[in-house]
Amino acid sequence: MALGLSFNRIWVRFGLWITATVLSTIALLAIGVLVFSEIQYRDFYSSLPPAVQVELDQLNAQSLEDSPRAMEIYGQYWTGDLLFGEKWSLVIGLLICLPFGLAVGFWVSRLVTRPLASMVEVAKRVEQGDFSARALPGKAHGELAEMVEAFNRMIDALETLEAERRATAASISHELRTPLTVLQARLHAICDGVIAADEGELHALLSQVEHLGRLVGDLHTLSMADAGQLSLQRQRLDLAALVADMLDQLHPQLQQHGMQLDLALPAPTDEGLTDIRADADRMRQIVSNLVSNAMRHAASGQWLGVHLTVESHAGDRPMVTLRISDAGPGLPSELRAHPFQRFAQVPGKRRREGSGLGLSIVHALTTSQGGSVDAGDSTRGGTCFTLRFPPA
Repeated sequence: MALGLSFNRIWVRFGLWITATVLSTIALLAIGVLVFSEIQYRDFYSSLPPAVQVELDQLNAQSLEDSPRAMEIYGQYWTGDLLFGEKWSLVIGLLICLPFGLAVGFWVSRLVTRPLASMVEVAKRVEQGDFSARALPGKAHGELAEMVEAFNRMIDALETLEAERRATAASISHELRTPLTVLQARLHAICDGVIAADEGELHALLSQVEHLGRLVGDLHTLSMADAGQLSLQRQRLDLAALVADMLDQLHPQLQQHGMQLDLALPAPTDEGLTDIRADADRMRQIVSNLVSNAMRHAASGQWLGVHLTVESHAGDRPMVTLRISDAGPGLPSELRAHPFQRFAQVPGKRRREGSGLGLSIVHALTTSQGGSVDAGDSTRGGTCFTLRFPPA
């Protein structure tokens, strides 16, 4: 942000206020001296004999007010301290300027502290858990107004984080409660002899435990990413080779879901073109989560597009870009604004499978490795996830 000479800048306005106050004070002092000197001169003039008044008027008319004769008249007829007028004019001027300067100082300080006082009041309410309060800029401009605006944006972010924290806590308790309830009920039934502890039942119980393990593992990954303590072994890797290897491993699942793979990778001759610095295991997890998400929610489209290119826009640095698209129904309108939110789901619909954390993990792992990810519409009406990474 440039600090150009603008009247909206607080340092410019402070300088102008201080300069105006000093000039006004000097002007008041000068006026006080002139007025008191004029009053004193009129008293002196009225006390002169008429002949001397005429003689003094002639000297003043001839611009001889500093002549020896004029000084002789002043010395002969002036009574009292010669500096009496100057002293009292200074005293009177100070008596006038002091309250004027104080009033201007209080006014300026009030303009500065009013938004600060509002921010302090809001901070106290936020400390008590009230995130609905916002600071008021009042008549502030420039840096003060920007500071209040930034403070309010910070409160907006805190309010969003608090809402997400509460929603996450509620979702976690719900997601944990379901498999635990199933385990508890079926184990009670086994203990009571209602259900036989055969191999099929043990496999059902094991699947619930595995679901709990995946959920806890996903939550641990997200918590470590949020804390900035996620273990990453970043090294130079060929993203094209990694994507091809992952899709080869996932090919049986794609066939099982009836999805046709449309894979577009750079030519093998373009060696090093798609190299990035990232953790290979985490990148496999990202690709696996996105492909699994497509198989889970977009299998009806029977198509999966995976395109890897190097793109640059408007002179920006080239970015290695991976797009994973499907031809499914696309993101519901309720989730378009926050596709990577934890446990995101359409209101009124239950999650049939998955932990609800897959896309959140994709976002966390991508950003922690210096990349970016966004969700949009694919060319076939489904969803397109676009990941961008700086080249190695």
